[in-house]
Amino acid sequence: MGHREDLLEGAKRCLLAKGFARTTARDIVKESGTNLASIGYHYGSKDALLAQAYIALVEEMSFDGGGGIAGAPGSLERFREVWSHIVDSMRESGAMWRLGVEIIAMGDQLPEVRDQLSRAQREGGRGLVSLMTGVPEEEVSDETADTLGRFYMTLMSGLISQWTFDPKTAPDGEVLTEGLRQIVEGATRT
Repeated sequence: MGHREDLLEGAKRCLLAKGFARTTARDIVKESGTNLASIGYHYGSKDALLAQAYIALVEEMSFDGGGGIAGAPGSLERFREVWSHIVDSMRESGAMWRLGVEIIAMGDQLPEVRDQLSRAQREGGRGLVSLMTGVPEEEVSDETADTLGRFYMTLMSGLISQWTFDPKTAPDGEVLTEGLRQIVEGATRT
């Protein structure tokens, strides 16, 4: 690996251990075995490197339970299964999700990071649409990513907040699916 990759891997470890605000450039350098100048050269700033590391951590997560999704594309069963896998990841990997809340709270203090993460959210929404519909990510249109994808990302943000605040009362896949079923039932009443 070169310095760029070493920095990214070191930054990911620092994020999980210390969070965004408490991670210093020196922490990253120590963890990655590189030097301070490498951060600016490869990423522009420590914050830009940490944002890229956070995006990489999210991209490495799998929400299909490791074996694919059994429910039919677009079905309530698939919706329940995907959100159940997401909730399971929150149970196992609390630090990752708390990190997301920390970054959201810091957004207005880090405009260049906010812009980078905003672009990544669109792709996260595209990924969720792909999971729910079975359509390959590269075939999910920008319009769908900007509507259905944003809907799923909004649901994800609320779920992360609830799980971070009080995991004992936060919803699981079953509760979210029942809520969606009620919305669909109410919207289709004549």
